[in-house]
Formats: sequence, C-alpha cells, structure tokens
Amino acid sequence: MNHSVPTLDYTLVEVRNADVASPLVVICEHASPFIPPEFDHLGLAASDRESHVVWDPGANALATRLASRLDATLINSKISRLVYDCNRPPDAHDAIPARSETVDVPGNADLTAEERADRVERFYRPFRETVASVLNRKTDPILVTVHSFTPIYYGERREVEVGVLHDNDARLADVLLSDFAGLASMIVRRNEPYGPADGVTHTLKEHALPGGHLNVMLEVRNDLLADEVAQSAMAVMLSDWLAQALAKVEARACKV
Repeated sequence: MNHSVPTLDYTLVEVRNADVASPLVVICEHASPFIPPEFDHLGLAASDRESHVVWDPGANALATRLASRLDATLINSKISRLVYDCNRPPDAHDAIPARSETVDVPGNADLTAEERADRVERFYRPFRETVASVLNRKTDPILVTVHSFTPIYYGERREVEVGVLHDNDARLADVLLSDFAGLASMIVRRNEPYGPADGVTHTLKEHALPGGHLNVMLEVRNDLLADEVAQSAMAVMLSDWLAQALAKVEARACKV
C-alpha cells in the first residue's frame, strides 16, 4: 500500500467553551472515527470502520454532556485513533497501530520513520499544543479525560462498568472511588480495564502531572452509552459524582 499522502487541512481538534471561568477541562482523545480520505480507510473492512478499534463509541457524546453540565471546557480530537492515537506519545508502538485487538490495519503496516513522523506532526502535535494552550489560560486547571471500552475484549466479557484511572496522582480518583458506593449500584474499579502500565495515562502525564493539576481518566463500558437516553443518564450520574468529589478535594485543600 502506498503510504505517501498529500498535505491537506482538516479541523483536527474541537474546542468548546475555551474561556469559561471553570477550571475544569474535559478531553476526549478518541472522539471521532474520521479517517481522512487520502488514507483510503487505512485498508479497513467496512464492518470495522465504526467499531471500537477506530474510536470510542459514545465517549464524545458523554464528554459533551459532561462539559455542558459542569460548565467545563471541552477538547475533542477529530481524527480516528488509528490515524494517530492522541493519548499516546510519538515513541509508543501503539500510537499508530498496525493491529488493534484482532483487527489488522493495513494502512499502518510497514510505515517508514518519515511516515510516522509525518503523522505525529500533522495529527498529534496540533492536539497536544491545543490542550497545552487551553490549560495555560486557566488557573489551577482540572483535567478529566473521557473514554469508552468494549464489553468483549479478545473474546472475554468485562464485568467492570466504569473505570477510574490515574497515574501517580490519585487525589481525585481516591475521592471518586470512596464516594461512588452511595451514588449508584454499578461495578466501578480503580485502573480497570486498563491502567498506567498499559500506556493509557499519557494525556494525564503530559498535561496534568508536571503542573500538579488535579486529574482523572474515566472509562465507561460502551454498552452503557448505546443511545441518547443512556448517554444522558450516565452524564447526570458522572457529573454529580465529579462535582461532589471536586468539592471535597477543594475543602481538604483549604484545610491544609
């Protein structure tokens, strides 16, 4: 397959409510299944082009609703994670995966160093710089990244329904996890179905940890986001949960 591509302009990153007073920034790195036409669908079969390997189904809708309910800034990637996974650093092997779970991605196979560098420059760098710019305009920003995950992975059913993920800074995650039992009867776990060892906390490490900003990553099983009713219900639950946790973290900080 010919990997040579022309330089074209796309709207790579969506930012909403950039100047709201709230310090909260909601990010969805896998919001879109869009593959620019010059990549010829990356050689994927039609049945795979809207699947969870291409994006996080329901995550964009959830992130949008969360940002609205919490009066937060919203940042979404507008490119499929198979073109470039904006939640991975350029040196990560799965930043441009040639295989995702059981699906081969022919358009990512045997890329040269120059072709990989081109993807980084065209797709990752604008996303990274946009996030950094938005955070730099806020005082003590709080970063929440939103993802969804497939119920069946390599043929195995996942029981966890909501994952609360963190890297070295667990301040917000700890409060969320301690509060959740009183909010809903769901299966909620720490650093599942993925965790830092899987490389999924890149955005948190890149944009939150260096400045000591509060942060958390939320993973929701995508069968719980199957339609607008489910998405709205999840957004109500998670926004109330986040607001309660943030109030507690702020109260504790004021006592120090």
